[in-house]
Amino acid sequence: MKYESKRFKDGQVTAKIIEGGNIHIKIRGNSYEDLFKAAAIKEAWDAENATNKTAVAKLTIFCLIGQRSDRRFNKGESFDLKVICKFINDMKFDSVAILHPHSPISLALIDNSEKISHVDYVEKAFKHIGNPVLVSPDAGAYKTTHEIAEKLNADLVPSNKVRVDGAPVISIQGDVKGKQCLIVDDLADGGRTFKFLAVALKQQGAAEVYLYVTHAQFNYGFDELKETIDHVYCTNSYKDIDDDFVTQFKLAGL
Repeated sequence: MKYESKRFKDGQVTAKIIEGGNIHIKIRGNSYEDLFKAAAIKEAWDAENATNKTAVAKLTIFCLIGQRSDRRFNKGESFDLKVICKFINDMKFDSVAILHPHSPISLALIDNSEKISHVDYVEKAFKHIGNPVLVSPDAGAYKTTHEIAEKLNADLVPSNKVRVDGAPVISIQGDVKGKQCLIVDDLADGGRTFKFLAVALKQQGAAEVYLYVTHAQFNYGFDELKETIDHVYCTNSYKDIDDDFVTQFKLAGL
């Protein structure tokens, strides 16, 4: 099926169905406007299919907004992901697919949801570098990175970060001397955590340090990262990047 959408100058988003049939809407989903666009398309589609009980509506979100706000961090604060997921549920899609969600909470809060794996993109980076050691940046990422390492038959080195008097202290739990290392994680906002990890890896003798993240925000640019990271691999789930420092894997539908 086909549809078109547009945005008025006052910010209003509207949509029109121009061909019937099942629908599969693909959005970045990294803004509230993206979600409203999907909702407008779905509303128009629902109206066209009010008597069609066999029509199927699917939604793919490549970079879910608010996915890191997966709990109420402090008393009196909003649980933002819960608000976002309720909005998605109110659209009543038959299925919702999310690329590499930050935590399982997203999938638990969204009805009929499933995870799109990022393994294929990590594998592309892994092969491009030439079989590096995989590095999990923290305890939370270890399980997922371990599963990827098993699939790729790759060596895995865990790391962990704690703060001592406000300063990050990173421990590397394995031998990286003379080796190429690929840090694997879900997203990068500023990227300073990866900078500190790269410093620790190179202090322990790593020859080169690369970074893979599925959702590449990099809101503060790459100047700091270029001091310690040799190259970045990512998808264009969050935005398109034009920089020789970055190899970006394009997602179908964006």
